Formats: sequence, C-alpha cells, structure tokens
Amino acid sequence: MLDDLDRRGFLKLAGLGAGVTFASGLGFKADPALAADSDFYFVQLTDTHWGFSGPKVNPEALNTLPKAVAAVNALATPPDFIVFTGDLTHTTDDPLERRKRMAQFKAIVGELKVKTIRYLAGEHDASLDKGEAFREFFGEMHYAFDHKGVHFIALDNVSDPGAKLGEAQLDWLKADLAKQKPEQSIVVLTHRPLFDLYPDWDWATQDGAKAIDLLMPYKNVAVLYGHIHQEHHKMTQHIAHHAATSLIFPQPAPGSQPKRTPPVEWDPAHPFRGLGFREIAAKAKVPAVTLAEVPLVKA
Repeated sequence: MLDDLDRRGFLKLAGLGAGVTFASGLGFKADPALAADSDFYFVQLTDTHWGFSGPKVNPEALNTLPKAVAAVNALATPPDFIVFTGDLTHTTDDPLERRKRMAQFKAIVGELKVKTIRYLAGEHDASLDKGEAFREFFGEMHYAFDHKGVHFIALDNVSDPGAKLGEAQLDWLKADLAKQKPEQSIVVLTHRPLFDLYPDWDWATQDGAKAIDLLMPYKNVAVLYGHIHQEHHKMTQHIAHHAATSLIFPQPAPGSQPKRTPPVEWDPAHPFRGLGFREIAAKAKVPAVTLAEVPLVKA
C-alpha cells in the first residue's frame, strides 16, 4: 500500500509486488558520483512472534522464522547487518515462559550467517515487565550507532504502558541529534509508528509527534517500523515512514474492520502470502535508502 508517498523525494521504492524475489540490492550504478565503498544494504525482519500458536492464521508458525533465516542466508550478497524491529516473541503472562521463548528465538536467529544483528523490542516482548527480560537477552531498549556514514537511532515506544517514548528518552534523542549535521542521513528504527496511523488499534505513539519535531530539522530521515504486520508508507513532510510485513501473520488494513483482530486468516492456496522481509540499500550521501520487499513465499 502506498499512502501519500512522495516519489520525488529522496527515497525510491523498488521491487514492490508479490512476484519479486529481491531487487538488485545495492543498485547504485545509476549515480556514479556516489562512492560504491560507502554503499551498503541491510535486512529488516519484524514481528516474528515466536511462541504464537494459531492454526487458522499460520499453521506453519514453527517453520516461518527458520524459513526466513534460510532465505536471508541464501541471499547472493550478504547484508552488512540485520535488524529485528520488535515483537520477537509472542506475549505471555508467565515470566519463565517469556524467557524460554526469547532463548529459543535467539537460538534460531543464531543460525544467521550475518552475525551483526540489532534488536528492538515490541510490546509483546516488553510491555508486561517494562523490558526487563528483553534487556537480559538483547541489551538496551534504545540506542544509536553509525554504519558507513549513516546514523541509526533505535527508539523504544513499547515498554511504557501508555505507548509513549517518555521525556527521558526524548531528551536522549535531542542530545543525540544535536551531534548530527542537518544533511546527515538518519535511519530511525521503531516498533510502533511514530505518527498516528490508527490510534484506535494502538497503531500510534502517544508522544511520537515530539520525536518527529526533533527530527524535522534534518533533511534526510527515514523511519522503519513494524507492529502493523503489513507494508505501509507515509510522509510527514520530508520524513518518510515505512512499515514492513510480518513473519507470522498479516493484519487487516487500518480501519477496514471494527476491531484489529482477528488477523487475516491463512490461505492454503497461497501459503505465506503477506509474509516477508525487507532489504534496505543505504548510502552515506543522499538519496539515502532504497527498499526492496521480499515475499517469504518467493525467497
């Protein structure tokens, strides 16, 4: 789905559609002024919900994550790194079971050939214990890192029960951005959308507008997120927001039914339809990123 996406902006989409395996990945030859050495790509996987059981929506629940791991390992050119944008595990009230699922998830993704993996929590991982178990297995809830000239910022909009970033994290974001130049390429990683996509379904961040205001002075910003289990694109002025498909089950389109649940049921005629992962090609210089969606069924 494309939603008021400005194709003339710095971001170009490639490879949309179920028939695509994966686009050329780097694909920077059209602009020889950009040094190939600084170009790279990474893979976004999201909403794996390890521990979920629901035969009507995914009778292959135990196989989907290993299948995705195999698909990423089979990519012709290994990505520089992999990012999981939340809901690594399915929620459970039992703290022991939560940790068991996280351990199982970590063992499965340990089979990835690419060893640099960045993790974000989703509300299924962190809302019941404010991220305590997640930190034990995956580290800090928000952080920043740089890779080949691109600045990455991972934000936590799930551990607060009110779906907020909170003033302390916003102060941290402000301080981190103060170190960046206005033309810096910045990729923000979140679980929930930062904008009000559909608040009635919990598809928003209560104080996300404050983060967007802090990002607004920077010319080249893209936000990658999960949570809604479907591809979606939105512009807030010059800032691009992109949701990726889930690895467990698709969700209905925003507002298409009275309640968010039930999710889209499994179609035996089209197994794994609506599931997949995303490749993101990035450049240290603008235009900054190119997306390629990879349907799991074709991987």
